[in-house]
Amino acid sequence: MSDLFPRAVRATFGRLVPLAFRTRIVGAERIPVDGALLAGNHVSYLDPVLLWCMSPRPVHFMAKSELFGKGFIGWLLPRLWAFPVNRGEPDRTAIVTASELLRSGELVGVFPEGSRRGAETDAAVGAAHGGAAFIALRAGVPIVPIAFVGTDRAMPRGASLPRLVRVTIHVGEPIDLARIAPDAGRKERVAAVTQRMMEEIGALLRSAVGGTR
Repeated sequence: MSDLFPRAVRATFGRLVPLAFRTRIVGAERIPVDGALLAGNHVSYLDPVLLWCMSPRPVHFMAKSELFGKGFIGWLLPRLWAFPVNRGEPDRTAIVTASELLRSGELVGVFPEGSRRGAETDAAVGAAHGGAAFIALRAGVPIVPIAFVGTDRAMPRGASLPRLVRVTIHVGEPIDLARIAPDAGRKERVAAVTQRMMEEIGALLRSAVGGTR
């Protein structure tokens, strides 16, 4: 599939939408020039949209498979570098797709909590699934923690229309997975990486929310 369409969208829509929300990305220089898994808290449908627009490099988002059968959205998503994942079960096709993208030097965006949760103002993250850690370990790439601040106010759960409030995307330091439980078995290592990933996202979120008060 040609990259012409998504790159044209990034150059037009991708510039206008962040302006509407006065979006800032802090720490964008921390995003590696090679393959990396971008993992963030998830409080709004705007999270992937704004990171897709603001990232210095294209991001391939893993999105729930149900969206790919919904009319215009289903047509649009694969043309904007997204690919489907069946939630609640090991999805070998999604794992292989993500791994191949990462090994080829691309960025893959995921939300380890699996679905949107409440407002980020409590500076907490929910329980994570192990899929993100498994994919990053399989592909041999770092995980970059991401914290979204303000997207829950810009488009809260249940809202049909967004509100034009300020949004900030905070990018943390890449996590070197080679240093995490290197001698442990696969299951234990996935659990250790998942825990570290969520700790880093939580710490970044607490720091970001505290800095906005």
